Amino acid sequence: MDRVINGVERFAGGLLAFVTALAFISVALRYLFSWPIPDSYDLSRNLLGILIFWGIAASGYRGEQITVDLIWSALPPTARRRLDIFATMLSLFAMTGLALALALKVLDLHASGEATYDLALPIWPFALFTWAGSVAAVVLLLARLVRQIAGTALAETAPFDNR
Repeated sequence: MDRVINGVERFAGGLLAFVTALAFISVALRYLFSWPIPDSYDLSRNLLGILIFWGIAASGYRGEQITVDLIWSALPPTARRRLDIFATMLSLFAMTGLALALALKVLDLHASGEATYDLALPIWPFALFTWAGSVAAVVLLLARLVRQIAGTALAETAPFDNR
């Protein structure tokens, strides 16, 4: 499973590097030569959506998202475990709803034929990859929940706990 997560992180990291390079090169070309890269804005924002959802998938599985551990750190280990399970269930519920909403958006975009301005690239494939990231997040959160319930969760300690 770690290889899958590492692959997801590499994919998201590669997309982030591409989006960063695209933005930098487009801005440089626009200011130096008054020639922007066609559809660089649309490509950047759609690719950012994809990498955000794939990043959510990886961080949700590993439990590396931003947390507030004020109450968690004051609880005994059994209550911590229960709170972790509850939080994962809540995240799974919310991500499942978001994945369903994104699926409807993909269908709407496909039916509308919406495209980018300059190159007339269809938008729905970007939305489809974004939706795939949300589905990956649901699957990985479900895997995390199963591991937590079985008692083999990845992160059971606070982020800065040096035990």
